[in-house]
Amino acid sequence: MKNIGFAITGSFCTHNKILEVLKDLKKDYNIIPIFSESVLKNNTRFGKAKDFLINVEKICKNKTIKTLQEAEPMGPKNLIDLLVIAPCTGNTLAKLSYGITDNAVLMTAKSVLRNNKPVVVGISTNDGLGISLKNISSLLNSKNYYFIPFYQDDIKNKPKSLKSDFDLTKQTIEDAFLGVQTQPIIK
Repeated sequence: MKNIGFAITGSFCTHNKILEVLKDLKKDYNIIPIFSESVLKNNTRFGKAKDFLINVEKICKNKTIKTLQEAEPMGPKNLIDLLVIAPCTGNTLAKLSYGITDNAVLMTAKSVLRNNKPVVVGISTNDGLGISLKNISSLLNSKNYYFIPFYQDDIKNKPKSLKSDFDLTKQTIEDAFLGVQTQPIIK
């Protein structure tokens, strides 16, 4: 069974869908969850941070990586075969694009890329067709990044918003292991 890291950042409105994705993936993979600080600390109208952490750990049957120090050994010890970042916010996209490593999610991405392994990105950002588009483009043109196919999720009210079709997460993982980008990338 392959080991995958599953990194979760903000975009709290997608977290219930991410729980469904984790349940599906758990059938085929050992999943190590990784949280950004915002996910660890922020209670929102979509739920409490502590409850979400408990649910993720129950599904994955692994403790969540929460700090830079916990994430750092992922590369040197070669602990995972692939990393999923979903949802991946515009903030995280920018930091990935510029090589910033200031939290557990980004340190894990750096570690996985260091070992020439795939990083699967599931975007969810209100500015995907705005300022974040340059970061999406940068990552699309970088080695070992694979995107879960995405679409405009609310054309009328949020015309620049993009969200991945998280139902395609497993397919994107399988394709990424083969070194192939799932198509069509834009739905």
